[in-house]
Amino acid sequence: MEGLPFFTFFCSLISSSIFLKFCVASDTITPTHSMVDGETLVSSGQRFELGFFSPENSKNRYLGIWYKSAPHTAVWVANRNNPITDSHGVSTISINGTLVLLNQEGSVVWYSGLSGIAENPVAQLLDSGNFVLRDSLSKSSQSYLWQSFDYPSDTLLAGMKLGRTSNPDPERYLISWKSADDPSNGDFTWRLDTPRLPQLVVATGSTKKYRTGPWNGIRFSGVPVFPNEQNYSHKMIFEKENTYYTRSFDNYSANTRTIINHSGFVQWLRLDERNAEWVPLYILPYDQCDNYGQCGANGICRTSRTPNCECLKGFTPNSQQDWEGFDFSSGCVREVPLDCMSKHDFMKVSGVKLPDLLEFWLNRSMNLKECEAECLKNCSCVAYANSNIKGGSSGCLTWFGDLIDITGFTDGKSGQDIYIRFSAGELESIQGSNKKKRLVTVLVASIVSGMLISGLVFWCIQRKRRGNLTYCSILCFFNENLYHTIVS
Repeated sequence: MEGLPFFTFFCSLISSSIFLKFCVASDTITPTHSMVDGETLVSSGQRFELGFFSPENSKNRYLGIWYKSAPHTAVWVANRNNPITDSHGVSTISINGTLVLLNQEGSVVWYSGLSGIAENPVAQLLDSGNFVLRDSLSKSSQSYLWQSFDYPSDTLLAGMKLGRTSNPDPERYLISWKSADDPSNGDFTWRLDTPRLPQLVVATGSTKKYRTGPWNGIRFSGVPVFPNEQNYSHKMIFEKENTYYTRSFDNYSANTRTIINHSGFVQWLRLDERNAEWVPLYILPYDQCDNYGQCGANGICRTSRTPNCECLKGFTPNSQQDWEGFDFSSGCVREVPLDCMSKHDFMKVSGVKLPDLLEFWLNRSMNLKECEAECLKNCSCVAYANSNIKGGSSGCLTWFGDLIDITGFTDGKSGQDIYIRFSAGELESIQGSNKKKRLVTVLVASIVSGMLISGLVFWCIQRKRRGNLTYCSILCFFNENLYHTIVS
């Protein structure tokens, strides 16, 4: 009996060792340790979980990653286009070091690519949500043989990249689910467009549905400034021929995700861990003005107006009948065509999402004055703007042809300035017309105000003469002399 305490201690030690080994290995798959349906991997910080799941209202099985505290939210799906129809799936590492997914018959349902050979391959779920294949002897990201972050589904996590990071690598972009219950490739993509001056675009096929506007050094010009924006660390990285967009991984952004849903809306969400629910921070497209080309060529969309569309100053509806019927797709044309032989000048339009980059020219080193001079050299140049507004503004961006998909903001913080070309005489006429409109507005407002005040004073005086001062108490600062001054 004296040896029993030691035996108990020895058994406890063995059990603890086994448990410790299980914990250490709980975020990895090795050639000798596969994962079957019903088992999961959990990242070291308990943030993410990987395993087999079925979407709601579906019996199909998929290998995916989700937030451990929000298990019904898949952020990555391996076999999204090739589901397993039973609960006998196995995830393992093959002889050649590839991560593979097998069905009950042992057939390969999905497999990872491989950029090299590892003597001791291991697949590990990281606390960033990245599922990586690497050599067990190295944890450096440079030695990853494959990673799920290179093959996103419909979700962008902090630390992921959209765009292209090196020429051999695939372009990274999001593809929506087909439906809420079907993670196979849907109709919409969310990808980085125009490598020279990038913008994010929602598209179905080759048809644009929404775009953010070009990156201006701080943010995308067409995305409104919203509260706590500085906490999300947006970055655009330019490396030789490679350009990509990313968000830094930190404690604040770790619980946020961006998805493109099956209806084509981009949602930015933050996890409320206490209630295990996702709180929307922003959604794009947000309103009608976010619809691509809402007001046609040379039109501008403003949510503060009804209807939202109007022509840029100096332009008129291409089809007055269409516009009167609230069909703005035909856009606008110049009231006076540009004459290359006459003197030209530019009109500043502030706080707008810059037009789409269909026909444009970019120089990153010019200042605004040099940009204006460059535009004036070419009669086909219709507008210019700074390409970078960070640190005092720099760079030159010029447009040729029609100006498509402009949105005007009214918050005084969002959008950017653009300078639109006109003949000098026409610009004077436009500016004169604007001054007249402002003068008329002020004059009308003054007359109406004067009439209202005169009426109130007259009414109060009449009450006073009748000896009824009760109704005049709110106008006691008026007197007969003031009344005679106003009406005269």
